[in-house]
Amino acid sequence: MVTSLPRFVVAAPASGHGKTTVATGLMAALAASGHVVSGHKVGPDYIDPGYHSLATGRPGRNLDPHLVGEQRLAPLLRHGARGANLAVIEGVMGLYDGQIGGEGFASTAHVAAITRSPVVLVVDISSASRTIGAMVHGLASFDPAVRIAGVILNKAGSQRHADEVRRSIEPLGLPVLGVLSRDDGIVAPSRHLGLVPAQERDEAAQALDRLATQVAERIDLTAVVEIARSASDLDADPWDPADHVTPVAGAPVVAVAGGRAFTFTYAETTELLEAAGCRVEVFDPLSDTELPAGTRALYLGGGFPEVHAAGLTGNTALREQLRQAVADGVPTVAECAGLLYLCQSVDDVPMIGALEASAEMTPRLTLAYRTAIAGEDTLLTRAGERFTAHEFHRTHVTPVHGAVPAWIERGEHVGFAGPALHASYLHTHWAGAPRLAQRLAEAAAAATPLSPPVIRPHAASTSAHEPVPARHDRTPDLGWHGDAELADGLVDLAVNVTDEPLPRWLAEALQESMTHIASYPDPTTAEKAVARRHGRAPAEVLATSGAAEAFTLIARARAWRHPVVVHPQFTEPDVALAAAGHAVHHVVTRAENGFRLDPDAVPEAADLVVVGNPTNPTSVLHPAADLRRLLRPGRVVVVDEAFMDAVPGERASLTSVPMPGLVVLRSLTKLWGLPGVRAGYVVGDGEVVADLRRQQPPWSVSTAALAVLTATAGDEATAEAERRARLVTTQRAVLVDGLTELGIPVVTPAASFVLARPGTGTHARLRAAGFAVRRADTFPGLDDSWVRIAVRKPSTTRSLLSTWRSLT
Repeated sequence: MVTSLPRFVVAAPASGHGKTTVATGLMAALAASGHVVSGHKVGPDYIDPGYHSLATGRPGRNLDPHLVGEQRLAPLLRHGARGANLAVIEGVMGLYDGQIGGEGFASTAHVAAITRSPVVLVVDISSASRTIGAMVHGLASFDPAVRIAGVILNKAGSQRHADEVRRSIEPLGLPVLGVLSRDDGIVAPSRHLGLVPAQERDEAAQALDRLATQVAERIDLTAVVEIARSASDLDADPWDPADHVTPVAGAPVVAVAGGRAFTFTYAETTELLEAAGCRVEVFDPLSDTELPAGTRALYLGGGFPEVHAAGLTGNTALREQLRQAVADGVPTVAECAGLLYLCQSVDDVPMIGALEASAEMTPRLTLAYRTAIAGEDTLLTRAGERFTAHEFHRTHVTPVHGAVPAWIERGEHVGFAGPALHASYLHTHWAGAPRLAQRLAEAAAAATPLSPPVIRPHAASTSAHEPVPARHDRTPDLGWHGDAELADGLVDLAVNVTDEPLPRWLAEALQESMTHIASYPDPTTAEKAVARRHGRAPAEVLATSGAAEAFTLIARARAWRHPVVVHPQFTEPDVALAAAGHAVHHVVTRAENGFRLDPDAVPEAADLVVVGNPTNPTSVLHPAADLRRLLRPGRVVVVDEAFMDAVPGERASLTSVPMPGLVVLRSLTKLWGLPGVRAGYVVGDGEVVADLRRQQPPWSVSTAALAVLTATAGDEATAEAERRARLVTTQRAVLVDGLTELGIPVVTPAASFVLARPGTGTHARLRAAGFAVRRADTFPGLDDSWVRIAVRKPSTTRSLLSTWRSLT
């Protein structure tokens, strides 16, 4: 059937240019303007379609030639777009990037060519101008089968910058459909497998509304719709699940895991099961205490059980029912997350225990397309059958010798299987292999429905996590530090120093510095290295003995009339200013607005303003634009960026922004684990830095500290810092999501620690249970209903969360 479907593909030169942000924003803006929009994603990714669904109000769909075959792409596109008058297809990676060695197979360009869809190119222009024109020209002319119909410029630094890029593209005859500036992007938070699913973002709908408004204001939606309407007709019938399966009798119930921990299921999977005569019932393993009535089969799809481990293990009634169901032979399919859920444990946190295997987090991401062979007849497969799949995880399951494998892949046995079980890391798209749905439906029809579980009375839950109104009528102990929390036998979650090992090159630099200890230290080389890293003049850099010395120098540098410290934050500025004889004024941010800085709350009379970014202890990252608004003639603004190196990309950093009166402090203590070396630096306004230099005693920065400054300013250090920052993001997600599952309010974090509000007395209860967290009542603006928790490896975090749950 030949039919017209207005459509376009959103692509980019590479990952990180803003495809998901722009594609989702376009879907939401077009839907808000009256279009019925269907959202599609090139590739196997589950997470982006969740945002598409939120934007369009329709199920998000995937178009992946490896998983379903080229011949099914157009039919699946038409199926997903039934009832819609416009389809938006978000690409994957760079426009022409596909399977390694596959000559672009399964790339965005491949799907665009097969579906004959025009392409809207999103380009991050933050680091170039006229070169963008050359890049777009190359992409547009690389493959005649791909038609780039328009360009959207993302992360423009200014109107002048955008105009320069626009002029470089004009000769190509491609319209620039819109420009988004660096401060416009609303980015979905990431974790160890990419973006955080929309189902897990309580603020996702609000963020999407803001994004849709920005897109509608800054992108020409009329021109975008015209590009969609220019797509040629599709000569393909819509895919229909009923054409590929035969209904079974009895409408057997298939229980499908859902909720926040299990968000990875293709829409076509449940559609095939329903077409095969099953009644699909979704249950939430985090909150439902029993399986749906009459359950005859289980489908446990992908997701993040490792992140939500504390909540899953706490649901003991459901875990026991599931363990018994698998043991009794209830047909069970488990993909990736489902496999982990069936294991004995994940990072020592108990799971269902249906498999004699355990899982743990690893630093390595496994991400690849696979072609697997069935070694034996099992619940889903028959010996010798071949299936396409993909693998996507950062965990490892300890294999069990002698177990029947689900697949044979690259000559290795993969997963666990049997007549009533099929569990492995491999994700399959059942539209590409509908016999999998047929076989599960037939097994469900032949199975005996589960009996209702025996409900045992249990004690009512307490309200230990109810927030307690903060009191600000006391004098905090400004001299208290995290290391004062430590004692023998306590797990350290109080000190924000990494537990990662010292990099080899840094250990060697420290060792080599010992050969120079017979000479007085000279900071010249180190300051030049730091200056090069941040694109500043050496005169604008001052090496210091950590941030503590920097605050002391600032306090003594001038006769401050009205110094202001923004709280809650690190108390060292208060201590230094008071010791220098200054009367310190506070501007206190509040929990009600997420401890965000309001620049207008700072008194105009302030001639010194000190603010952390990210702020200790709140972990809040203030927008750079808000910090710049603090600047005034005659005022010095000090931004403490001691934890900025824990932020991927160091977004919002002001170290490379020369502005009158602006001074930035950096500490190398936390990220590199060097509290005993005392290494830091100041970078900023040359006049202010000169005043600080005059206050500094000779040779105050040691030879070892200077060696650290020099070593951590190089390219190798920059790459390692980014890796560590991303590791912090991954590990922090485990802590934040675990606390959320426990019902504990958390301030949205950006650094290597989290501020939570579990209620009064929690600090002491955790300490008695063997865990040291940082008390918060020593910070102005907080009381003992708050605690600060350092980010640690997932196994440590899960041990904390399990203990915490037992305390309630």
